[in-house]
Amino acid sequence: MTRKDTAVKTIYLSILSSIALATIKWFAGVFGHSYALIADAIESTTDVFSSLLVLFGIKYSSIPADKNHPYGHGRAEPLVTFLVVGFLVTSASIITYQSIQNIREPHHLPEAWTLIFLLIIITWKEISYRLVLKKSKETGSSSLKADAWHHRSDAITSVAAFIGISIALVLGEGYGYVDDYAALFAAAFILYNSYLIFRPALGEIMDEHLHEGLEREIRQVSQSVEGIINTEKCFIRKAGMQYHVDLHAIVDGNITVREGHELSHKLKNTLQEKIDSIGNVLIHIEPNE
Repeated sequence: MTRKDTAVKTIYLSILSSIALATIKWFAGVFGHSYALIADAIESTTDVFSSLLVLFGIKYSSIPADKNHPYGHGRAEPLVTFLVVGFLVTSASIITYQSIQNIREPHHLPEAWTLIFLLIIITWKEISYRLVLKKSKETGSSSLKADAWHHRSDAITSVAAFIGISIALVLGEGYGYVDDYAALFAAAFILYNSYLIFRPALGEIMDEHLHEGLEREIRQVSQSVEGIINTEKCFIRKAGMQYHVDLHAIVDGNITVREGHELSHKLKNTLQEKIDSIGNVLIHIEPNE
């Protein structure tokens, strides 16, 4: 199974999970008189749309290189991640506004049975987070990582709702507003997660060098190629689920131009064969002094 197939399959599972959970949360929140759960339902509903965006981003970024896009379409992934962050910020803003409105008005205590739903939801979302995060590491997909953090933020907001409802039930009548404060905490955590998702995507767009482990692997593989004495500069750019590499390779200064040309192709082919996440490779041959 290719990286793209793995990512797409994971996103489909994520979408189905979010639809099921959003439905459960809306039901439990409305009939259980819990705005913290309704806030959670809003977050899960945005998860569905953001996952659809991630699916589009993964499929579009996997389109092969063409005349107008010689490095492929991988940069679509971090751009989609920015849209996902927009969804998160919007949902946090809605939750904050509605929570403040609810705090000002007395309302019913949440129903105790909503806690059972929340325990199931917390477990479900944490398992989803770990599964999607594992697949994001396997594929190197930044948007899949963003989707994983959606699941984690959902789990945390559900924990906040659980605590808020529990406190409200223990304190009794007149303390239903505690549930709304839990929703405010959930909104703050969603905003914090938005930053955690946004920052790596921004680094990808800005070509930040954050790939020390891959650089070491590239240098090790390069020096295993017969005729490559050492490596010098190594620049890596991430685009979607692939990495584009500019590498300076040091060779015997007495070989011919043709031999140097053949060595560069041999090195490029070896890197692409042994490191499947590498896309385009540009080799610059340097003579050994």
